[in-house]
Amino acid sequence: MKAPLRQRNIADFLAHRPPMILIDHIEQHSDNYLLTCVAITRDSPFFDSARGWVPNYVGIEYMAQSIAALAGVEAERRGDAVQLGFLLGSRKLQLQQPGFLPGQQYHVAVQRLYQEDSGLAVFDCEILHQGTRIASAHVNVFQPRDVAAYMADSHGSSQGEPA
Repeated sequence: MKAPLRQRNIADFLAHRPPMILIDHIEQHSDNYLLTCVAITRDSPFFDSARGWVPNYVGIEYMAQSIAALAGVEAERRGDAVQLGFLLGSRKLQLQQPGFLPGQQYHVAVQRLYQEDSGLAVFDCEILHQGTRIASAHVNVFQPRDVAAYMADSHGSSQGEPA
């Protein structure tokens, strides 16, 4: 029997590897929903020592990795391997503070609003600090069924070959 999600290594659910894993652990999971935790330290990736924080725009990656962790949890429950996904963009991005401060924990909530069979999905995301929303966005992602074929096709298209 596997340990509860909160006690598991977040790398079990992500295609990322250190030092590019930016979220720390899963707090809650339910259908179409995941809550993760990010604890900021002076050693956190993208920490700006001159300003004393991780810049607020890194929050979009906290959201994207939380979405990826949800996909990883769902893949594991189906008996599938964790797959690579792609952040396509965001809408309605709101950043309420200039950065994420060391010594603080932030929670990232992602709720799937819509998903197509093709792998295209839209999530409502927010970052909370002590229960107050400090960032939010609708995030568009894509997880192709066959990443290798998608990458090969994308690479060929960028060189002027037929898609």
